[in-house]
Amino acid sequence: MRLILRIEYPIKTMTNYLFKTLTLLCFSLPIFAQKIDRKAVVERHIVKINKIDTLASLSIGNGKFAFTVDATGLQTFPDYYANGVPLGTQSEWGWHSFPNTGNYKIEETFKDLESHGRKVLYAAQWNEPKRKKEASDFIRQNPHRLQLGNVGLELYKKDNSLASPSDIQNINQTLNPYTGEIKSHFTFEGTSVDVLTYCDAKNDIITAKIQSSLLKTGQIKIRLRLAYPTDKFIDAGNNWVNADKHLSKIIASSNTRASINHTLDKDQYFVHLAWTNAGKISESQAHYFLLEPSKNSENLGFTCEFSEKKTPISSSFGNVMNSSVLGWKQFWQSGGAIDLAGSTDPRANELERQIILSEYLTKLQCAGSVPPQETGLTYNSWFGKPHLEMHWWHGVHFALWGRVDLLEKSLAWYNKALPTARIIAKRQGFEGARWPKMTDNNGGETSSSVGSYLIWQQPHIITFVELVYRQKPNKQTLEKYKQLVFETADFMTSFADFDKQKGKYILGKGIISAQERFKPEDTFNPTYELNYWYQTLTIAQIWRKRLGMKPNEKWQHVIDNFSPLPQKNGVYLATENAQDSYTNPKYLTDHPAVLCTLGMLPETPMLDKATMKRTFEKVWELWDWQDTWGWDFPMVSMTATRLDMPQKAIDGLMMPIRTNTYLANGHNFQDGRLRLYLPGNGGLLTAVALMCAGYDGCQTQTPGFPKDGTWKVKWEGMQKFF
Repeated sequence: MRLILRIEYPIKTMTNYLFKTLTLLCFSLPIFAQKIDRKAVVERHIVKINKIDTLASLSIGNGKFAFTVDATGLQTFPDYYANGVPLGTQSEWGWHSFPNTGNYKIEETFKDLESHGRKVLYAAQWNEPKRKKEASDFIRQNPHRLQLGNVGLELYKKDNSLASPSDIQNINQTLNPYTGEIKSHFTFEGTSVDVLTYCDAKNDIITAKIQSSLLKTGQIKIRLRLAYPTDKFIDAGNNWVNADKHLSKIIASSNTRASINHTLDKDQYFVHLAWTNAGKISESQAHYFLLEPSKNSENLGFTCEFSEKKTPISSSFGNVMNSSVLGWKQFWQSGGAIDLAGSTDPRANELERQIILSEYLTKLQCAGSVPPQETGLTYNSWFGKPHLEMHWWHGVHFALWGRVDLLEKSLAWYNKALPTARIIAKRQGFEGARWPKMTDNNGGETSSSVGSYLIWQQPHIITFVELVYRQKPNKQTLEKYKQLVFETADFMTSFADFDKQKGKYILGKGIISAQERFKPEDTFNPTYELNYWYQTLTIAQIWRKRLGMKPNEKWQHVIDNFSPLPQKNGVYLATENAQDSYTNPKYLTDHPAVLCTLGMLPETPMLDKATMKRTFEKVWELWDWQDTWGWDFPMVSMTATRLDMPQKAIDGLMMPIRTNTYLANGHNFQDGRLRLYLPGNGGLLTAVALMCAGYDGCQTQTPGFPKDGTWKVKWEGMQKFF
C-alpha cells in the first residue's frame, strides 16, 4: 500500500469562514481488502445474446472510435436495427457540414434578453420569422458527426435472394469486456457461421475472422456501404438516398486490399480494406461495395480502417486482436475495481453488472480528446454535438476510479474552445470565458432555446482540473490549466450581479437552471448553481495561492457576499423565484437538481446539512420519478451518501424506473429517442466511487453501502471526492 497525505489548512475565504481542502491520494484501498481478481469479476458479466434484439447491439472501440454490430458480429442489418441501438461507426474526427448556401451566420440567431439591467444577446432557436428559423436550424445542424460506413455480411440464400433477420437462427453471441472480443455464432439455411470481431486499441481499425462453408459456395460476401448524413436530430447511419450529393470511389485495389475515398462536399476520408486469400472488390451501385473472397477456403480474415489519411496503416487480424486484448487488459488492471460477490441483497449482482459494463462502455465511447455526445460514438443525438454540462457525467468518474489520464485527454479541447468562449462572454458584456452548452468538435457556439441560457456547465472545468491536481499535485499541472481556471472564474464573478438593495450577489435573471423547467426571463438564484459558484470560485482562489499569487479581490468580494441558498418552510427551493417548488406539479419533474447542491458538490459554508436532509426527504416523497433522466438516479445516490443515508443511496441508484433501465449490453435506456444514454453510465460509476471511497472528511468505510450485513463490498484503487 502506498499512502500520500497532503493537507492545506486553513485557507481563509471571502465569507470569513475557514474553508479547508484535504487532498488524499490512496492506492490499493481499503487497507483490509484482499486484492480483487479483476479478470474474474469482469468475466462474470460477459454479455450473452441469443436472439435478434435491436436493443442488444454490441460495440467495440477505443475511446475515440467505436463500431457497433448486430447478432451476426458485423453490421449486416442496419435498417432493421435503426430504431434500436443503431449499427454505428463513428470517430472523434469524422465531422461534416452541409453547404451554407444561405450564408447563414450565428449573428442572425441572436435574441436579446433583459438581464443585469441591460440587454444581453443569446444565440436562440427561432420558429419564425423564416430567415431566423432557417439560420438557427442550420447552426444547430452543422457541423454534425458522420456515420463513417456500414460493414456487414452479404448473405445469399440458395435461391440467390438476400437474407433477412428472420433467416438468422441458433444465435449464440458473446461480448467479453476483458478482451474486447465479440464472438458470434449462428446458422443460415442450416449452415453454421462463426465470426470473431475486434477493434484496435489505438487506431480506427476493426477486424473480423469468418468461418463457414458458405464462403466456398459464394453465399457470403463482405459489404461496405456509405451513407449520406441527415439533418435530423438522430442519424442512425442508414440514409441511403441522396446518392448524388456525395462521391465514393475505389482509388486503389489488388486481390488482397483496397482503398476507397468518400467525399462529402468539402469533407473527405478513406476506408482501407485488407483481407486474407485472393478476392476482388467491386462497386455494385453508388456507395455500395462488395468484397467477394475466393471460394477455396472456409475462412476469411479482414481488416477495415477508417482514416483521414490516404495511406493505410499496416494491419492484420492477428495484430488487431492482440492490440484489443492487451489494451483492455491494461485498462482493467489499472485504476479502481469493485467486487460485490457474497452480498445477499438481491440487487447486488445486477449492480455489479451495470458497473462493469458501464466501465467498458464509457472507456470505448467517452475517452477521446473531445467531450462526447450523449449517445457517444454509436449514433447521433442532437446532431452529434457534445453538451458541456454533461461532460461532468461523462468524465468525472475517470478521475475517481484512478484513471485521471482518461479525463485529461479531453481537457486540452477546452483550449481549442477558449476563443469562442471569450467571444460569447465579450458579446454579452462579461469578462473571461463563457463556455457554451451545446457545441461542436471545435468548440463552436450553437443556437438553442435552452442551452444558451444554461450556466451549470461553467464551473465544470474547475472541477475537472482540481481532480487532476489532486492526483498530480505539481507546478506542471497548475501551469497547464491556470488560464482555464482564471478565465472561467473571471466570467463567473462578472456574471454574478450585485443587488445594491440586498447587498448580495445574485445569479440571474436571464438563466435556465439545471432543472430545465424555469423560464430564463424569470429565473434567478438556483440553489445548486449558487453553491457551485461558491465552491469552484473558492477553488480558483486556492489555485492562485498554490501559484504564489495574491487572492483576486473581485472574486473574493463575490464569494463573501453571495446570496444565501433560497429556502422556504425548512427546505431548499429549486430557485429563489420558484416559491412553489414543491406545490407546482411542473416543478416536480425533470432533474431534481436541488439535490446536486450536496452530492455533486461537497458541504460548504453556504449549506446547512439538516436543511439539505429535509430537502432530500421532500424530493424523495414528492418527485415524479417517471419524468426524469438517467443521471438523476446516481445524483440521488450521491446526495444520500453524503447525508449518511446508505440505504437510500442504494435505493436511489437502483430505483425501478424506465430511465434507470440498463439493457443487456449495459446501455442506459431512456426512451424511443434515446435508446442509450451515456451520462447515466458515467453517473453510475461516479456514485459508486463516492459510495466506496467517500469524500473529504468522511470517516466511514464504504459510506454509500448499508451496514446491515446484506452488502459485502471489496474495492480498491478509487479516490476520495471533494
